[in-house]
Amino acid sequence: MKILGLDYGDRRIGVAISDAFGWTAQGLEVIERRKPEDDLKRLGDIVKEHGVEAIVLGLPKNMNGTVGPRGELSMSFAEQLKQSFGLPVHLWDERLSTVSAERTLLEADVSRKKRRQVIDKMAATIILQTYLDYQSRR
Repeated sequence: MKILGLDYGDRRIGVAISDAFGWTAQGLEVIERRKPEDDLKRLGDIVKEHGVEAIVLGLPKNMNGTVGPRGELSMSFAEQLKQSFGLPVHLWDERLSTVSAERTLLEADVSRKKRRQVIDKMAATIILQTYLDYQSRR
């Protein structure tokens, strides 16, 4: 069962995909956001191409656990995904996923320009991998 992981941002959507067993997450691509219908079309192409059966969408929460305006946008996007693809969409706490991705890239001595190109894809990978790890422990 392949699962799609998404890091939904104002300018970009980081995309990751699980292996068929749901054990590991791999970064797939970064979608540069232009129009909502273009974003959904590209995601629909990915869903079909990879046989995706579920989606994990990062839910940005405040550090105190509350959902702010950015989280509400993600929840609205989750509804669009459900309606567009008819797949289950799981909202997953993404606090510090981008910070973790940034730290990993800094430790790997990746240049600032290259970090900007891959940070969203890496954040999506972290979101999906933490979800997969949680599911395997249940």
